[in-house]
Amino acid sequence: MSENELSKIIVNKSFEIHKGLGPGLLESVYEDILSYELRKSGLMVSRQQALPVIWKGIKMEQGFKADLIVENKILIELKSVDTLAPVFYKQVLTYLKITNIKLGLLFNFNEPLLRDGIKRIVNGL
Repeated sequence: MSENELSKIIVNKSFEIHKGLGPGLLESVYEDILSYELRKSGLMVSRQQALPVIWKGIKMEQGFKADLIVENKILIELKSVDTLAPVFYKQVLTYLKITNIKLGLLFNFNEPLLRDGIKRIVNGL
C-alpha cells in the first residue's frame, strides 16, 4: 500500500475519532484510539517507538519517540494544543530524517474542525 493510500485511511479514521469525541482530550487518548482503529483495519502500527540519535558514529539511546509509525511508511505526531507551533513541524521533519520515512502527518485534535489541524510533511522536499 502506498503512502497516499495509507494516509487516506489514517485521515479518515482521525475524522471518525474527532467526530465521535470532539476536541480537547489528552493526546494520549487520541493516540490510544487511533492506534486501535488502525490495527483493527489490518495495519501494522508501532506506538512510542524510540528513535535513537547517531552522533559521530555513537548511538545515543535517549533520542526521540514517535507517537505512531504506520506500516513503516508514515510517521504520525499527535497534538492537542491551542495552536501548532513551528517547532512541531521541525520535530516531525527531524523524525522523518532520522527514520528515513517519506511522509509525516501532524494532527492537532484540539481544533474545532479537524481538517484545520492536519498537516502533511514530506521528507526530502
